[in-house]
Amino acid sequence: MHVVILGAPGSGKGTQSAEIIKKFSLKHLSTGDMLRAEIAAGSELGQAAKSVMDSGNLVSDDIILGMVANQLDDNDEGMLFDGFPRTLAQAEGLDKLLKEKNSEIKHVIQLDVDYEEIIERMLARGRADDNEATIRNRLDVYESQTAPLIDYYLKQNKLTTVLGDGSVATIFARIEKALTV
Repeated sequence: MHVVILGAPGSGKGTQSAEIIKKFSLKHLSTGDMLRAEIAAGSELGQAAKSVMDSGNLVSDDIILGMVANQLDDNDEGMLFDGFPRTLAQAEGLDKLLKEKNSEIKHVIQLDVDYEEIIERMLARGRADDNEATIRNRLDVYESQTAPLIDYYLKQNKLTTVLGDGSVATIFARIEKALTV
């Protein structure tokens, strides 16, 4: 089973991803973690990604799809895609990559959280790239580039919107219910 978790930056995707992979034994693929690892390693990709990410913009579809393609495995039982896809081109690219492996996305979970709540959460977590101006820009980018994915997956009858407010356990119970339907 392949699952995508969508939501604005700071909506709790990473936290809920940890619960999902534990419960459903999925391999975790976080493009954010992969990019942060490249930045920490000081690689050429990392340096290019850092300047884009520091301004709150998205790294190019080609770079992200290449990184994801490297992670896919022919014998994969299931994968949780966290923070990916972020654009329609990435969603279409992922569908193509999975189709080549006779597979597909089964469920898409969208975490729905109020933007003011997200800003509070992100400022509280203390990452270096989390200042209010960058956060607001990231939310604007999410709205313009990632929100179209909602319609894309809705048309495929794969999307479930889950309220992302409440405790980690409460939110996960909502997700678990959606994934076991």
